Order: sequence, then structure tokens, then C-alpha cells
Amino acid sequence: MAPTTSTTSGDRPVRHGREQFFIEGEGVVGPPGGTDGVVAPRAHLDAAAAPRAAAFAAPTFRFSRVGPRGVRLPEATLRKVAVAMTRGRQRDGNVPAGFTYLGQFVDHDLTFDKTSVAFGDQVSPAELLQGRSPTLDLDSLYGAGPLDPQSAVFYEADRTRLKVGRTTRIGSDRARVGFDVPRVGTGSAAERRRALVPDLRNDENLAVAQHHAAMIRFHNRVVGSLGAGVPASERFERARRRVVLHYQWVIRSDYLPRICDGSVVTDVFANGRKVVEPGADPFTMPTMPVEFSVGAFRLGHSMIRDAYSWNARFPSGSGTLDLLFFFSGTSGSLGGDPTLPSNWIADWRRLYRFAQVGHGELTPPRGEFNLARRIDTRLVDPLAVLPAGSFGGAAGDEGTIRANLAFRNLVRARMLRLASGQQMAAHLRTQGVPVTTLTRAQLRDGAGGADLSDLTPTQLDAFLADTPLWFYCLREAELNDGKLTGVGARIVVETIHRAIEGSTHSIVRSPGFSPSLGEVAGRFRMADLLLFAFEQKQGLLAPLGD
Repeated sequence: MAPTTSTTSGDRPVRHGREQFFIEGEGVVGPPGGTDGVVAPRAHLDAAAAPRAAAFAAPTFRFSRVGPRGVRLPEATLRKVAVAMTRGRQRDGNVPAGFTYLGQFVDHDLTFDKTSVAFGDQVSPAELLQGRSPTLDLDSLYGAGPLDPQSAVFYEADRTRLKVGRTTRIGSDRARVGFDVPRVGTGSAAERRRALVPDLRNDENLAVAQHHAAMIRFHNRVVGSLGAGVPASERFERARRRVVLHYQWVIRSDYLPRICDGSVVTDVFANGRKVVEPGADPFTMPTMPVEFSVGAFRLGHSMIRDAYSWNARFPSGSGTLDLLFFFSGTSGSLGGDPTLPSNWIADWRRLYRFAQVGHGELTPPRGEFNLARRIDTRLVDPLAVLPAGSFGGAAGDEGTIRANLAFRNLVRARMLRLASGQQMAAHLRTQGVPVTTLTRAQLRDGAGGADLSDLTPTQLDAFLADTPLWFYCLREAELNDGKLTGVGARIVVETIHRAIEGSTHSIVRSPGFSPSLGEVAGRFRMADLLLFAFEQKQGLLAPLGD
């Protein structure tokens, strides 16, 4: 998925598409007034005596560059490529569609800026460093914890359980507790709809918001599973540790092997990293490689469907992508209701395969299961015309090339002078990773992906010589039956491994950990997480029935 830029909603930031990046060793890279380039010298944030004013002026998230700098292709070329990527028919892949939005949830967890909710206006330089946390600790769910004044609003009075939301009755579909994210509930209509969660990006479309609501349920169920002997003062931290470790297990054992070459996943988790902070002290704070956030991990954009068989009220592909944006608080208006209308509650059976964990009874009606689109160089047509709220743009951006997600991705990488796919392949080989560079013919022709025939011979020649990293990684996957491999797989797996390693609670640093919340010892997939969160009840996993 994608890191993001700041707009505001009330007094809290909403990040939709980050335009400036603080890259270690380079400073702030981004467009001053719409132009590209480095706009500030390096800020020495780690100096204990740095003035507080300098800390306030510093960027709020730390990135790194693990490869070389690339060349900047002309925007006219990128415009043609973006149009090609969002034109034509997309193919289904083999991955359940729910993993598309689990990936978006993971992205928001990785790129969550704790300082925006954790410390208010009184931020010290040391807190700035610790607040920029590209780790997998579920900060986007927990904020800074129930004892932090800014984050306390996300919790119940017991300072242990997270608040849940309540849907709005519509017709015969009654209001239900726990099937929406909590919302503010006061002020203007827009204010009432605003999610009361640490990261408002998790309410930018309905699918990721439903995942956030499910994670709230999961945490609260784990709290309820703690023995009566656990002191009240320890219950939150005990629960959080258990939740985080099981969540990381899902990412390692269920998510990554579905989107990446399994041999790369096994190699990195067994033998360690070779490219992303190899040999780093496990207890130091990771940084976020721009090659991951602006390149390889945007793979999820190609997995998005243009329509979903969402639930019994919106079956047979009638849950269109624009409606998933509309029934959210950030990109839409929830249909004018203060909370999610009850007829839009997700049917999880349509998004994940519960039969794979022994629950064949939790199968949707025939033809109603959603597969993600194949990971390749095509994006569905609606992603060429994003609503302005989904990327923090102005109303005038809608309907222009600036609302084309592929164009936004390509231009952002150009702005950062991100390494090309060929450069990254060469760099990986110098680090001992045996990857093969795609040929010009493979990059040009692919396997049923974007058609580059609209490029002029000169444009095509330059594009095939220095192929933007995001496109290159998607072409690799396209040629590998829809799974990241080579450059893309190595960047994604190593970055996530480092993020898990650097987390407060870590399955990488705790090799003896084994999941205990699933029905089978040592197994915990996303379907297991949902089964636990929703009490193994079909009436909760699919409350609207068939």
C-alpha cells in the first residue's frame, strides 16, 4: 500500500500521500511549492542539545535509502505509463481479497507516526526519534497506550479495552455494537462521522476500516481471555503483547507467503537480512526504506478489485470500489449517517477462506467469494479517478491525471530519485543476493499486463533502460504467476523482517514463541484471528446472513 501526505481534519493529521520524506543522510526530500528536490539540510535530530525549535521543524517520520539514486524520467513518459496501467481488463489472482486490505492495515502500522497522537505539542528531540516507529507493534491500533493523555480517548474507562463502534440501523438491519470503528459523536455531521482511532487512514475505505474494527475485537477478546489472577495494572500490556505476537505470526506465516516467493520468506527469516539494515542491533529503532514504501510495497494497489460481493445486501459484485470509499469517514460520508449503516457490515466469509482452517461451514454462497486481482502491472479503472479525500487532494484534482493512483506513485518515486529496478537488481547482487535482471523484452511485453505501445520509441527505450522500481517489481510478479520475486520480494520481506525485529514485542527476537490462540497448536492465520475475534460464530462473521 502507500505512505501518506498530511492534510488536516480538526486538530489531528490525516495522512494520505506523503510528499516530503526525511531520508537519513540526505535531509528532507520533497517538493517545495510543487517542485522536486532537496529542500532542507540534514537535521541532526539525535543531538541531545538540539534546540526544541529545531525538533519541532524536523519531519515526523524517518526514512532511509538502501540502494543508489536513480534517474528522473520525464513526466510525459510517466503519464503514458500510468494511463496504460489503469486501462484494460484485470485478472483475478489466487489470493483471497481480504489480504489486499490486511496489507493496507500493515502499511499504516509500519508508517504510523506516533508523535501525532502520543506527545501533543510537548515533543522532545528524543521523543521525536522514538515516535517515528516503522515497526509492527500495532501503534495504529493502540496509539501510545491508555496511560498517554492523547491516546486515552481510544480506550474504555478500565484503561484496558479499546472502544468499539456501533452501526446505524437501516430498514430491517438493526444497529449492531462492535461492527464499526468508534466515532467522535459530537459537533458537525462530518465531526460525528470521524473515526476515534489513532490513524485516520484506517477509515479511508470501508474494507480497511472493517479490518481495524476486527482488530479492536481481537484485542478485547484477548483481554477477556486473561486469567482473573492477572493484576489490573498488567492486563493491558499482557494483552497487547499477546495480540502483537499473534499478529506478527499472521504476517510471517500467512500474508507474506501469499504475496511473495516462499523461498525468499524462508531464507530471510531463517538466515537474516542482506540489504535492509543487515546486522543492525535488534533493539535499535528501524528506519523505513524508501524503496519499500514508495516502490515494492505498493504491490497492494494492483490487488484491488473494482467491485466486491460484499455481503448479503450487496452480493454479486454490487459492492463497488467507489461505494467502499463512500461508506468511510475519511473519503466519503457514510451515506449521510453518523456511523456505518448496518447493511454495509462485512461478511468475512467472502474475504477469507475459513475452510482452510477447518471451518467448511463458514463458506459463502456459490460464486460469492472474492479473490484479489493478480499482482501485476495493471490497476482497476476506478484507481485512475480517485476521490480527492482518499489522497488529501483538492476538489479540482478529481478527474485529472493527479487523481490517477499509478501516476501519483510514479511521480512520487521520481521526486525521490528512487533507484530503478535494474539498479536495485545490480545492488542486491553486490550484497550477495542472487537475482536476475529482467530483460528488455520481459519488461516491454510482460505476461498480460500493461501495454506500453503508446510510448514513443525514444520514451520506451528510456523506460526499459531505467524502469521505475514499482513497475519493475510488479512486472516481476506478473511473470511469476502473481507473486513478488527477485527484487520486489527481497525488499518487502527484509523490510518487514526488520520491522518485526525492531518491535517492542517481536517474534524474531523471541524464536521460542508459538501461537496459542488458534485451534491447532502452532498455527495462526488471518482466518484463525477472525475466528477468535468473532467467537467462532457465523452470526458475527456474517451477521447479515447469506
